[in-house]
Amino acid sequence: MNRSSEPAAIVPTPVPAPAPANSWHSYLNRQMLILLFLGFSSGLPLYLLLNLLQAWLAKSGLNVKAIGLFALVMFPYTWKFIWAPLMDRFHFGSLGRRRSWMALTQTLLLVAIGIMGMFDPVTELPLIVAAAIVVAFLSASQDVVLDAYRREILPDNEQGLGAAVFVNAYKVANLVPGALSLILADHLPWQTVFWITAAFMLPGLACTLLVEEPAVYGAPPKNIREAVVLPFREFIMRDGWSKALWVLGFIFLYRIGDSMAGSLLTKFFIDLGFPLTQIGAIAKLTVFWSSIIGGIVGGVWMVKMGINRALWVFGVLQALTSLGFALLAHAGPNPFYLAAAIGFEGFGVGLGTAAFVAYIARATDPRYTATQFALFSSLAAVPRTFVTSSVGFIVEQTGWFWFFIVCFALALPGMLMLPKIAPWNERVA
Repeated sequence: MNRSSEPAAIVPTPVPAPAPANSWHSYLNRQMLILLFLGFSSGLPLYLLLNLLQAWLAKSGLNVKAIGLFALVMFPYTWKFIWAPLMDRFHFGSLGRRRSWMALTQTLLLVAIGIMGMFDPVTELPLIVAAAIVVAFLSASQDVVLDAYRREILPDNEQGLGAAVFVNAYKVANLVPGALSLILADHLPWQTVFWITAAFMLPGLACTLLVEEPAVYGAPPKNIREAVVLPFREFIMRDGWSKALWVLGFIFLYRIGDSMAGSLLTKFFIDLGFPLTQIGAIAKLTVFWSSIIGGIVGGVWMVKMGINRALWVFGVLQALTSLGFALLAHAGPNPFYLAAAIGFEGFGVGLGTAAFVAYIARATDPRYTATQFALFSSLAAVPRTFVTSSVGFIVEQTGWFWFFIVCFALALPGMLMLPKIAPWNERVA
């Protein structure tokens, strides 16, 4: 296929699907095991920035407004589509186009996370800001290539289950910076805690070195112009400007409520009076089991009901998680309510995210996977980066209870777009 001047087709090139399966059990294969390791590798640096960094700064005396502004260091997640074409165009070494970038970003993340913990939050805060930006950039870059890899190793009829497995492994990764590392921080220096946390990048790196490079669908971009222009042109020409704007608006709004609700959870728990060890221990139990159950339930449901209906059902559960934290804010430092709120968040947001990621994967053309997936996921990250940077100011004005009520309300506009974006009775994979 030669695309040196024009795209060969507007309709996305389908990924060949295997023969129909008799039940969901037949989908549990080697690819799903790979996605467990890669999902964990993808989630670890993000949750480090959201949880461990937040706890470190809070214990160092920073106020809620200053910690909220730290969300701005996540800006690489919103701009990763700019350098994603380079990952579609170039590769280096003998690992291939996807695996070479995976190995590079994972290795650099291990080093960058460890180094970040060696600074002093009281006297070297600007250096911590710079280190956090580097970690966010490397993490966003890793996500670009991992999203492309997942899209390319799975046929269309396994995208839903693959997204559920990946996202729930992603959520389980929070057990390290959000649980284990917090427990260790009560007994070890922060520098040691950060290096131990960084070492958990090794399983993903080992997986990268052992797996095979995915098949290439169509000819890879031959130059930078093709890598940059053709993915955007294909997306717009596929169904026209109107549908493209609807899709982009939905991607922006669908997860804005839970993104805001989850942005300062560690600070919220500390303000309620929970010690770090208790937060870590309760999170360890509830996040692990809720994510495992969510992965199984979400995968089976998406195989049976399809991505469209999953967006409706899982979206409702995702929105309700904010009300769970509102109840916790009203109840105070009750360990039972903490476990219930964290467990429901792990289950509901995990399901909603899995359906959302599967929808994004379905919307990409396999010829331009990295660039288009990065464009869509970058837009989804805008609320987490820029909108949630104002969360500290909102909380200071409203208090935690009403803040979570606002988060629930913000989940509704995305849900109201579903009849246009993913009609309930339109059965697709």
